[in-house]
Amino acid sequence: MNRLRISDAGSGLLRALIERGAVRRDRILLSHYRATDWQSLTFTGERHRLQLRIGGSDAATIARRMTDGMEETEFALPGHIVADIALAAPLSPESDGSIVVDIEALTIAE
Repeated sequence: MNRLRISDAGSGLLRALIERGAVRRDRILLSHYRATDWQSLTFTGERHRLQLRIGGSDAATIARRMTDGMEETEFALPGHIVADIALAAPLSPESDGSIVVDIEALTIAE
């Protein structure tokens, strides 16, 4: 089994998103993850791109619970601040009934 490499900030972000979905971890599959270093004159951090697949008959409800209002949410990530987060694409229903959630985020080290 191949595992995606994920940074501490990315791992914390994934946990926080799953918590927002209010479901067990095995209901949400991380199918794609990419992080790139980011910096400004005064801050350092990472840009993240996560693609999640949510299965089950209630997948759309879980996806909306996870993403509705996430732009205004103050995520609790140890050692990091979520400076920006948004859907990178509209929620995407798949033929098997699952929903694909594509998210972009910027985290800054505290």
